[in-house]
Amino acid sequence: MIKLYGAEVSNNVNKVRFTANALGVEYELSPINLFEGEQYSKDFLKLNPVGKVPVMQDGNFTLFESMAISKYLANKHGSSLYPQELQQRAVVDQWIDFCDIHVQTAFNRVSFNRLIAPMIGAEIDQNSLNFGLEMLDKYFPVLDAQLGQSEYLTGSELTLADINLLSILDPGEVSGIDFSIFQNLQNWFQKMKQQEFYTKCHSDFKDIMAAMGK
Repeated sequence: MIKLYGAEVSNNVNKVRFTANALGVEYELSPINLFEGEQYSKDFLKLNPVGKVPVMQDGNFTLFESMAISKYLANKHGSSLYPQELQQRAVVDQWIDFCDIHVQTAFNRVSFNRLIAPMIGAEIDQNSLNFGLEMLDKYFPVLDAQLGQSEYLTGSELTLADINLLSILDPGEVSGIDFSIFQNLQNWFQKMKQQEFYTKCHSDFKDIMAAMGK
């Protein structure tokens, strides 16, 4: 069984959990309290020198960065989540990169200022928040158009590109991000939240916040 260090409030940790669940891989979640700064402890920094979650241990092998872990698991278990065929894999990587570089970067600006900053007593950066919202207005239509052409981001099968996007969008409601006007994207999102790999983690991201008393 692999060991996963992280926190349920982290969308990147949940990305790996979704992947492991989709693959049928058992894992032990070792909680790291991000709000108490446990990710910066001496012991944790030995696992990831930049003090971020998730970190995975598979026997004596240690790996950090959520997508690296997800790809490792999919490769190890020979899954179509990360196709072996060169061009199919390239398209999956294309949408992973698109979502990470454009969507998650914008999402993080909004989530931090609307959700995290008030929780930790940090100052809200209105310019950063506004820029994030502008970028989402630019990139949501791209995702909506793509999902109007196929059931999943890269075609007819679920891949890591979908799991990656799901993990990014998951905290959207609690961050006040509404993409319901993008019908294809909204339909895809609701369908993904009904999948067993998602519901084994939580029924909705709001559940995590409620458990934290936020």
